[in-house]
Amino acid sequence: LTVGADGGAHGTRPSLRRPGYLPGAIIPETGATCGLELSRRVRQQKQHKDVKIIILGAGQVGTTVAYNLSSEANDITVVDQDPGLLRDLQDRLDIRTVLGLASHPDVLERAGADDADMIIAVTNSDETNMVACQTCWTLFHTPTKIARVRAPEYLAHPALFSQGALPIDVLISPEQLVTDYILRLIQHPGALQVLDFAGGRVRLVAVRAYYGGPLVGHELKTLNEHLRGAEARVAAIYRKGRAIQPEGFTVIEPDDEVFFVAAAQNIPAVMAELRKAEKPFRRLMFAGGGNIGRRLATALENDYRVKIIEHNEDR
Repeated sequence: LTVGADGGAHGTRPSLRRPGYLPGAIIPETGATCGLELSRRVRQQKQHKDVKIIILGAGQVGTTVAYNLSSEANDITVVDQDPGLLRDLQDRLDIRTVLGLASHPDVLERAGADDADMIIAVTNSDETNMVACQTCWTLFHTPTKIARVRAPEYLAHPALFSQGALPIDVLISPEQLVTDYILRLIQHPGALQVLDFAGGRVRLVAVRAYYGGPLVGHELKTLNEHLRGAEARVAAIYRKGRAIQPEGFTVIEPDDEVFFVAAAQNIPAVMAELRKAEKPFRRLMFAGGGNIGRRLATALENDYRVKIIEHNEDR
């Protein structure tokens, strides 16, 4: 697994995910993962209402959030110190932009913080994000405050992020999101993707079907008969470069990428229907000892034999 000396996990272009290119799972790029997760959490917070949102930071995370939310009739304002990034966003999206330092009260006031429903602080500086949330709460009483914080030195002290301390309602750590993603892949050998829903009780799993899987060559409607009490639903199938809509009479073919939804405890049984069950991992090697590599090694060292390849001797 390549997790990058810069602390990020490096993804690949979608075209390289087709059968025959890469045999293993694809790890999403850290910034994109954070942006998508933030968009999901914002939708949960706003409860289907159109809201006024200020996004602090026009980097990859802020841009991803702006793209995802601007199409939903929200009132979006983006703040950044780079006029080029703001100009590009304004050319592409129906949003407002404000040039300035995101934590300064006058900049936040120009951005409309006095009547904003939500602040999303995703600049490249943890300190700026935290101060911005404090400023919005103290001066403008912004109801919902979301911040990206990357440094483990801060994250190790949850008491910092409470209304009695730093008033942050939702805390996002990009590296922790990707670390959790990789840990789920390690829990399920052979899976291409594993995404959590309902607090981890339900998961969406992608797996490539191989010859020898009991369901391969059979119709989907027989899946639950094979599972003998455990339930699963196939949500999508990716075949020869194209997505196809799964129906009860759809026959699973070798090399299909099958996306299914199941309770966490039923995932091994469903995977065993689509491919030969793989042995649990015992030895793990990480190429890159940055933030994610270090987090993974710490989380796994007691249960696996872990080796890290890193050119920086101090790390």
